[in-house]
Amino acid sequence: MEQRFVMKCGGSTLAALPASFFEDLRHLQERGVKAVIVHGGGPAISETLGKLGIASEFVNGLRKTSEEVLDVVEMVLAGRINKEIVRRIQQSGAKSLGLSGVDGELIKAQPVANADEIGFVGDVTDVNAEIIEGVMGMGYIPVIAPIGIDAAGQRYNINADTAAGAVASHLGVERMIVVTDVPGIMNGQKQVLPTVTVEEIEAMIASGEIYGGMIPKVRAAIACIHGQVKEVVIVNGDVPGVLSKAVLEGGIGTRIVQA
Repeated sequence: MEQRFVMKCGGSTLAALPASFFEDLRHLQERGVKAVIVHGGGPAISETLGKLGIASEFVNGLRKTSEEVLDVVEMVLAGRINKEIVRRIQQSGAKSLGLSGVDGELIKAQPVANADEIGFVGDVTDVNAEIIEGVMGMGYIPVIAPIGIDAAGQRYNINADTAAGAVASHLGVERMIVVTDVPGIMNGQKQVLPTVTVEEIEAMIASGEIYGGMIPKVRAAIACIHGQVKEVVIVNGDVPGVLSKAVLEGGIGTRIVQA
């Protein structure tokens, strides 16, 4: 059975990763390990909306998305950030192909339940795994921007964590890797916890042991655990050889398991 993994990364995190990260990705590709990358790009979207003078607000952590905001989301995610990641992978000598969920109706979506207050934000209804399989089969690393589309051709802004979890699930991948700028989930003594359950995380958030900017990162990782996905590993992308360690060896970062 060939080894494959789905990696989720924020656009700003990816842009800041050292060349060694992409070399590690190339080494994995050379060893026949197949990677799929799903990326976000919230800060870059906010920055571009600001430059264009388009007002944007968040409702419960999701960006309120009008058609005007959606144009910018697509431009930044499927354009600038997607191609930047593809370029960096190719600079390392690996082969990569950038896609958005619109291409070949890769990510089918429907409006979220509270669409009336949040606009064109989508939930994933289906992922065309055949396209991803085909791209991997040709020897390319697929890099996917989380824009969804419905049968009528309406686009949707999809949370990158949700999209990554759905992609992994439809590919039948059980373990996902979330690349961040932290070494994992830490306890009160600033020690990285090797394994933690979703229930334990909720307790740590309630007790204040997990706080501030770590809460959205951890919640994001938990959001990836659905369908086929059984565990998510949170790792720091700055650590040399981090992907090889996470995929082939384990014992790095924090494994979040269902129970």
